[in-house]
Amino acid sequence: MIIISLLLLASLLPHLTFTGETDYIKAFIMMFSWYVPNKLTNSTISLSARVNVDIVNGKEAKPHSRPYMVSLQKDKKHICGGFLISDEFVMTAAHCWKGYPEILTVEVGAHDLWKSEVSYHVEVKSYISHPHYTFCSQWNDIMLLRLQEKVKLNNYVNWISLPKEGVVNGDTLCSVAGWGQLWTNGILSNHLMEANMTTINHEECQRKWESKYLASQMICAHGHGGSCKGDSGGPLVCGNTAVGVTSFGSRIRCNSPAHPTVYTKISAYLPWIHQIIRNIKPIS
Repeated sequence: MIIISLLLLASLLPHLTFTGETDYIKAFIMMFSWYVPNKLTNSTISLSARVNVDIVNGKEAKPHSRPYMVSLQKDKKHICGGFLISDEFVMTAAHCWKGYPEILTVEVGAHDLWKSEVSYHVEVKSYISHPHYTFCSQWNDIMLLRLQEKVKLNNYVNWISLPKEGVVNGDTLCSVAGWGQLWTNGILSNHLMEANMTTINHEECQRKWESKYLASQMICAHGHGGSCKGDSGGPLVCGNTAVGVTSFGSRIRCNSPAHPTVYTKISAYLPWIHQIIRNIKPIS
């Protein structure tokens, strides 16, 4: 069995994307996880998860090439993505926050979450979920976080533009990024990963998601790489503009062709976003 496993690992290596020595170690652990409990998750990684390792999250992003990306953390552990839309506000998915008394912090300027070379944590002053969001539905899955203090903008920390209006057509090339799971039910990435995505027309999204998909407030997209658990709240970026917030996908398989990832359409919420920001008393 061990010889067969080594041969299988050797055959997989050319198809896997590694970001450093630690990823080779992860691959070795992944192949022998039915013998040795996974100390990172206190569980056993299934064979189906191993097969899917090279299709989620794409490649490691160039360090600090996406200075708007933030890591939402609970007790200094990554739970969701998010992105700066100003020096005072972060946008993310409403389902990333379970409500009071849960307290989140935001890590800005990060690439490797295990190394805080230029990154730092900022406390959240206000949690502003969309008023029509409920936990029992994926609709209106958008939230603004007002930071306790304004971040200092530089090459490592900056905001991304929001759309001024309108429609994102099908077959538009976009991208996503995050520190989510590297494969279905797998471990979280410590490095920021990214993948190209192509938007899908509303008719196709509606056919695949049926009543869960609402064209007026959602976008869906697919690609060879894609979002997984832990990537929620990150932006769908088309050009240099954040057009969507990562919301939901298949519960069975990350980046499933049968159920493409769905994003909250930011342009549908621009009046609400502008109203919130306009009515907030500035931080002195």
